[in-house]
Amino acid sequence: MKKILIISDGNVGEHFIQRAIETYTSENIYYIVQTKEKKFEDVNPARFKFYEFDPTSLYKIANLLKMEFVQVFIAMDSVIDVENTIKNIRTIKKQLRVIVLNQWNMENEDPNVVLINSNEILASRLLDYLPNVPVIAQNVGIGEGEIMEVLVPFGSSFVYRHIGVIEQKNWRIVAIYRNRKLIMPSRRRMIQPNDLLVLVGEPAVLKSVYRAIKRELGQFPEPFGSNLYLYLDMNIVNHSTVAELIRRAVFVHKKFKHDLIIKVVNPSNIEILAYIKKYRDINVIVDIDYDSINLENGFHSDIKYHHVGLVIVSKEMFASFRVRNILYESHVPVLKISDRPFSTVRDAALILSDNRDLEKVSATIFDISEQMNFNIELYNYMNEHQDDKEQVIEHYNNLSTIFSKSIKVFKENENPIRILKQKDDFIQILPFTQKLTTRRIYSLFSTDSERLYYKLDDYHQIFIPVQL
Repeated sequence: MKKILIISDGNVGEHFIQRAIETYTSENIYYIVQTKEKKFEDVNPARFKFYEFDPTSLYKIANLLKMEFVQVFIAMDSVIDVENTIKNIRTIKKQLRVIVLNQWNMENEDPNVVLINSNEILASRLLDYLPNVPVIAQNVGIGEGEIMEVLVPFGSSFVYRHIGVIEQKNWRIVAIYRNRKLIMPSRRRMIQPNDLLVLVGEPAVLKSVYRAIKRELGQFPEPFGSNLYLYLDMNIVNHSTVAELIRRAVFVHKKFKHDLIIKVVNPSNIEILAYIKKYRDINVIVDIDYDSINLENGFHSDIKYHHVGLVIVSKEMFASFRVRNILYESHVPVLKISDRPFSTVRDAALILSDNRDLEKVSATIFDISEQMNFNIELYNYMNEHQDDKEQVIEHYNNLSTIFSKSIKVFKENENPIRILKQKDDFIQILPFTQKLTTRRIYSLFSTDSERLYYKLDDYHQIFIPVQL
């Protein structure tokens, strides 16, 4: 049995004693010293022993300290009384651990005296109630932010996502509180608006997760970046289509209302360069790289420098194995523009695959569709792998209700790629995963609709990196 000494003469001390009484443990015996007796209810006399005397009296406290205590707690309202009580304890017990409620910014160099600053505790607790500020556990673990709770807002990109499709690298959702009840997370559990999530992980990672949960729709190309970037390699792009490509990129730029950077590498046509320069204005930057050396490093530097959130390329450039890999490594969405008019696009077509990557990028898809005024169409190719697809459909149906965005679900026995080739006014949106970086020849006999993206090469396509 561990003996614990509590010295109290104020309201905080009384509350502490009451909480100790209500906290059941058979391992501790509490010895309570009060300067003025205070009666408590439901006290177990075997676990709580009460004394009434002045602890600043060395003679009186010395008799009590003849017992072996593991800890002493001091919660008193007078700084002089606290200092003299500590002095008395140290006279008798040199190494006894003392926990002190510090209401006066006291300082103490004794390593066995722990000062609990009441002002810091109150300020920290009040901070927990500020909106848009993460709540961090300070009395659990190392108290540096490795445990955090986050309230999921109604418009969050995490709403109605299954926990199983949320990539949790160096962090985990360990508990969900819904309607003041604890719910244990599972892969099939779906996050609801106003859920309180308890997260555990590296503090720096949790800060990023917090921002991702609090992010609402209508901000694309955020959180990937702020601006649009049209990338033109004159050694690859079809010169006869450059004018249309630029006009379509400017059309997209006006829809998203972000700056457009037109980057030209390997310039080789003076007339085309003169045409491109005409688009320079306060929101359109034209950057012509006449050296065109080390293009890969230059591209990644531009993405970072211009805070690019969407890269626009022609279909010839995306077909390049080298360029496609560079785009993938940038972890930024890519809009591949075809030779068709962009202004006539009405629908965003999604082909469900056997994985659930479309659920992971759903927030970005709804964001793009909202800003571009696209309808969303889901094409479900009926095969033996239906459970995961049904969960993705459920997820999209829930999001459509939240954001008042209608969707259509087509259940097809025929390959959806063949069906889409009969349409004209759509753009395909699909996850940008590593399997899209392989050479096309390796996908000739694949049945994976994502690997066969190039079958719809004559249509506009958006590739979204799979991330948090």
